Amino acid sequence: MSLLCLADFKAQAQKQLSKTSWDFIEGEADDGITYNDNMAAFRRIRLRPRYLRDVSKIDTRTTIQGQEINAPICISPTAFHSIAWADGEKSTAKAAQKANICYVISSYASYTVEDIVAAAPGGLHWFQLYVQPDWDINKQMVQRIEALGFKALVVTVDAPVLGNRRGNKRSLLDLEANIKLKDLRSPGESKSGLPTPISMPSTSSCWNDLPLLQSMTRLPIILKGILTKEDAELAVKHNIRGIIVSNHGGRQLDEVPASIDALREVVAAVNGKIEVYMDGGVRTGNDVLKALALGARCIFLGRPIIWGLACKGEDGVKEVLDILKEELHTCMALSGCRSVAEISPDLIQFSRL
Repeated sequence: MSLLCLADFKAQAQKQLSKTSWDFIEGEADDGITYNDNMAAFRRIRLRPRYLRDVSKIDTRTTIQGQEINAPICISPTAFHSIAWADGEKSTAKAAQKANICYVISSYASYTVEDIVAAAPGGLHWFQLYVQPDWDINKQMVQRIEALGFKALVVTVDAPVLGNRRGNKRSLLDLEANIKLKDLRSPGESKSGLPTPISMPSTSSCWNDLPLLQSMTRLPIILKGILTKEDAELAVKHNIRGIIVSNHGGRQLDEVPASIDALREVVAAVNGKIEVYMDGGVRTGNDVLKALALGARCIFLGRPIIWGLACKGEDGVKEVLDILKEELHTCMALSGCRSVAEISPDLIQFSRL
């Protein structure tokens, strides 16, 4: 069976994975209102193509934090890739390197950061940090990722406590109990007092902690999970270098805005002072163009990457990325955009439906 779009990969992945694994990957908070709206919100946006333009050459390249990528389509931090494919994050990293895009490696990875980077030493890697209550652990982790050549630190801010994921509560206990959290352990360390796989970040973490984190690193700090203009303005005030507009894939607080809807508010608030990205609900190349038209520098993919991994490992992740890039290429040509720089707000309108 040919897998021609991301929906095909989703259907095939569900067939191949156990119910427990599938529920973990797809799990949403509460009634799944935000989870569903992340995708539905894109359908409320229509395209306004411009014709009689020379589109014989289309360039999907762009830059994020000064690093060139082949397409504005990158990989979000998602946990425990080994539940979908034995080599987990190592396969994901190899696919990202081949595609020449950015991979944000999760704190809750199946392998150590050393193992993942060794699998794709030429890749563009950012690291997702859940700020821990013990600042010695935070400092140790920052030092490790700097030594490994990571290019940015992504601080997830929307998970001081775990969202109410009902499906996970029904089926996930055995899964979490049998997965080792590797990223916060030193290489080769078998026993440690460091957090367990189900530990969560500090519940007291706040804006006043950011200067301490900034003093520990020379890397740009990106905040993931911002949804409002107020927090976007605070990010600029605190010299943050970028924002990923995200609602955690609808897995944290339900009934918050879809990411694509929140994107407009955040982009307006930062007014070009820092880069803005988004994740949540992107399933087609048209969705990518819509996000870029609303001011995103690039989009990040979460669940679709796991679908690709479950279907074909490294090759499946690369196929997912290639499909989305080709769909974006087609959408750009049919909209009259020769480069990412030509994608502008006048290419879209909001449907009344």
